[in-house]
Amino acid sequence: MTVPKERLYIFDTTLRDGAQTQGVDFSVEDKRQIALALDQLGVDYIEGGWPGANPTDTAFFGDRPPLKRARFTAFGMTKRAGRSAANDPSLAQVLDAAADAICLVGKTSAYQVRVALEISLEENLDNIARSMEAVAAKKREPLFDAEHFFDGYKENPDYALSCLKAAHDAGAKWLVLCDTNGGSMPEDVYRIVSDVRAKLPDANLGIHAHNDTEQAVAVSLAAIRAGARQVQGTLNGLGERCGNANLCALLPNLMLKEPFASQFETGVTKEGLAQLTHVSRLLDEILNRAPNRYAAYVGASAFTHKGGLHVSAVVKDPHTYEHVPPESVGNKRTMPVSAQSGRANVAANMVTEGGDLSRLLQDVKRREFEGYSYDDAAASFELLALRQQNKLPRYFTVEQFSVTVESLKGPSGDLVSRSKAAVELMVAGEKIRSAGTGNGPVNALDAALRKDLGKYSPFLADLRLVDYKVRILTSGTEAVTRVMVESADGKGNRWSTVGVSENIVDASFEALTDSIIYKLYKDSAPGF
Repeated sequence: MTVPKERLYIFDTTLRDGAQTQGVDFSVEDKRQIALALDQLGVDYIEGGWPGANPTDTAFFGDRPPLKRARFTAFGMTKRAGRSAANDPSLAQVLDAAADAICLVGKTSAYQVRVALEISLEENLDNIARSMEAVAAKKREPLFDAEHFFDGYKENPDYALSCLKAAHDAGAKWLVLCDTNGGSMPEDVYRIVSDVRAKLPDANLGIHAHNDTEQAVAVSLAAIRAGARQVQGTLNGLGERCGNANLCALLPNLMLKEPFASQFETGVTKEGLAQLTHVSRLLDEILNRAPNRYAAYVGASAFTHKGGLHVSAVVKDPHTYEHVPPESVGNKRTMPVSAQSGRANVAANMVTEGGDLSRLLQDVKRREFEGYSYDDAAASFELLALRQQNKLPRYFTVEQFSVTVESLKGPSGDLVSRSKAAVELMVAGEKIRSAGTGNGPVNALDAALRKDLGKYSPFLADLRLVDYKVRILTSGTEAVTRVMVESADGKGNRWSTVGVSENIVDASFEALTDSIIYKLYKDSAPGF
């Protein structure tokens, strides 16, 4: 007989905790896009922010996103001492927000109450209870974030528990135990959550872990094993200081790893989990950040196999070096070609049949000796293989190009640099001359190159350069330079190309032209 699985509830705090990440500043539209993606993913709660705390959050709750699954949640803090819940302006704005649930944070450490709040322990208990009652009276689902709970429990367990009991007796549906400074060990969390579970058996417990010891995911899993049934976290582990528990690791661990997969179910389906990599990278795209390629499950390198012996084994049995199928989280397997590669790497990256694997592998190793690197430039490798097989269509040829950089005095008297580029191309027998300006020579070249490609221009309308990296390979004024260009299109595709030369402009131009040619090839543009 099949044993029914227990339900775990996923509470996302990306739009609130994530906004506290250094360098992150969500707009209202950013929040809307992320909330809709989280809703489609299948999380149970989306914490939208703190209404009244700042104009962005107030505006976001003023026009709430059209969620289909998740409960839209407002965050706030318990009422201030000396005021009633009805007469606390900060709490009032949270209570009046267009939300399905309200999560209020209150201190549960006796030390924090005395030192930070400077009120009596009894007053703090009253603040918690009256605030939870006010949420329930507004017909919103009440949740209590027990701030500094684990430190408070170690110091004074009776008081920490009395805070939880005050919230629970006042109607809180969830008591979320917070590892606020991120310093708790998984073993301590397991023990303490087990104690709380035994002493408050009727309460629904949650876990909110910070990542200051790089253990937020482990702490969250320990809490679930001990009895927590709600887990809070953020996409890509965003959050203050070192971040919060990373839902992009937590969700796959809960759904794909034992003992969790056989004991629990979440609101995220297998189909939803297969969107995880997309949602992770969507967040980075919105924030204009490069994704962490080494992130577990969703990183570009999470299922990358470089060594020839490893690749040979993976080709025969992917489980040899992969703990889960990459497609289960929406990722993909890659086998980059490099000087460390064997024939299996080359064969895995061949896009057409009939190529001379040995000759191509030797060509790759020779070019890497010259400075090229195909580890992170799979698009350039694909073009190399196609050219060797004479299977790459001809789109255009470069007749000549030039770049000038000049510095002129601006209105303030400071020197202002200006870059100009000119390119002469042959496109289907037609000579095309284009010029462009930009913020530096590479940007000017990119503008000139894409300004007019004749019949191919429509294919490049959604092409954009998203990253540009330069590495000096040898020292001296005649140093060999490697340039890596990462490009993207409107369909969400990303690819990288490489160029090498003693001249940084030549290396950049090679990588830029490869990027354009790759885009035309992938979009099935007709050659000539």
